[in-house]
Amino acid sequence: MIPIAPLKSSFMIISIIGFLLSIYLVSNIWPQMGFAFAVVFVLMFIASLISMTYAPLEDYK
Repeated sequence: MIPIAPLKSSFMIISIIGFLLSIYLVSNIWPQMGFAFAVVFVLMFIASLISMTYAPLEDYK
């Protein structure tokens, strides 16, 4: 089994805030970069969900 380290909750908060800022602020100035930032922050959010789901909690107590 591949060990998956649990990520901090701040990682998920940063991904949500970064996504919203890239959609509302950056895309008005530079649409291509706004889309690129949005994709990166969505990937960060997905990584945090995977980390929450598959993290072995017994090893970290």
